[in-house]
Amino acid sequence: MTALLTLDAVDVYYGPFHALRGVSIEVGEGEIVSLLGGNASGKSTTMKTILGLNKAKSGVITFDGADITHRTTTKRIRAGIASVPEARRVFPQMTVDENLYAGAHTRRDRAGIAEDIERMRTYFPRLAERRRQEAGTLSGGEQQMLAFARALMSRPRLICMDEPTMGLSPKLVDQVLDEIARLNSELGIAVLLVEQQAELALSIASRGYVLATGEIAVTGSAAELLDDPRIQEAYLGKSGDR
Repeated sequence: MTALLTLDAVDVYYGPFHALRGVSIEVGEGEIVSLLGGNASGKSTTMKTILGLNKAKSGVITFDGADITHRTTTKRIRAGIASVPEARRVFPQMTVDENLYAGAHTRRDRAGIAEDIERMRTYFPRLAERRRQEAGTLSGGEQQMLAFARALMSRPRLICMDEPTMGLSPKLVDQVLDEIARLNSELGIAVLLVEQQAELALSIASRGYVLATGEIAVTGSAAELLDDPRIQEAYLGKSGDR
């Protein structure tokens, strides 16, 4: 599989604190990859570094064969990277449609934007029903759908999703994961899924990486990670004994 995104030995500091230590990960074209780990493991720092919100002290970040290590966030979005941030973070006082238009802020093709708005209404019929409703009045699941749709408005090749199931009921969690898998399958968009809930994340991913204190501790296919005693004990609440 052709690599779309590559982090090669990336180090990130917050002042004197060494937040990421030689992190190397890869996401292939059209692939779902899970980035797992507990609190303060470095998951969100990795996500922000990919988006250009954190600066890499050393190492190289490559997207679609080009070095983007020192590019701005706007240029990374234009290159094809989008994000669905933690806790959704829709614009609560803006309508559903206004949120969608905001997702296309780096684009200038007005006809294409209008076409994509219609496409989002087709992908997410509930959003079409609530197009003039303020986003802050939507349910948690509907806000997550809006966050997905807003990310798609930039026409990305990779979406980075930070804890997309956080705060949702078990039923809505299943719906969100189904939507991620559907969009990946239908649109061929690669997904980097940052999650604490390993079993959920790995249920739709092909591969995964586990971060611990800013370093990659374990990597493997989804099946391998689910069967790894270390993962079972640390993240699935199961004993590693067989």
